[in-house]
Order: sequence, then structure tokens, then C-alpha cells
Amino acid sequence: MEIDYKVIGQRIKEARRKKGWSQERLSEEIDVAVPYISRVERGDQINLKRLAQISTVLDVRLEYLITGVVIQDKNYLDRELYETLVQCTPQKQRLIYNIAKIVSNAKFV
Repeated sequence: MEIDYKVIGQRIKEARRKKGWSQERLSEEIDVAVPYISRVERGDQINLKRLAQISTVLDVRLEYLITGVVIQDKNYLDRELYETLVQCTPQKQRLIYNIAKIVSNAKFV
């Protein structure tokens, strides 16, 4: 699995904005220069130590920043499935629905 730093950067930016923080504020909180935050949010590589710091100060789970899901959240698959479905054409959505119905009604031994 390749690490998608661009997506991680987008998640950081989203979490920062949800908190109402500027890039300046975030840079002050983790003691880095503002251009560093800008580069990270655009997709430059970030080391695990910095990512953990950002996770802590933004109060966002580290696994969310990396993968987009929080495994401890009991409904994480619901969100994942929904996000996948909304990207599909209506025909593909119907196909996925039909498959899900078949699987949910199947009896496994």
C-alpha cells in the first residue's frame, strides 16, 4: 500500500479548518514554519512524529489522517460504503445494492 500524502494533507487541512485554525496557528502549536504546513497540506511528505503532533493538537485520530477511517468507530464501514456508493453511477449503485441483498439473504454454513 502506498501512502497518499496528498490525501493526508487534505485531511489535515479539513481538520484544521473545522477547528477554526489558520495555518499560522497550527504551525505555532507544533513549532514549525507556516510554509511547512502549507507544503504538508498540498501533499509533501510528513514524518510520523509530525503527523502525530498534528493529530494531537487538532484532536483528530492518527489513523483517520492516514487512512480516512477510525476503526474504533462502530459505523466506519457505513461511511466507507456510502462514500464509495456516491462516487458510482446509478447503474453501479443498483448492482451493488442487488449484490448486497443477495449476500444478506444468503445462508452460510
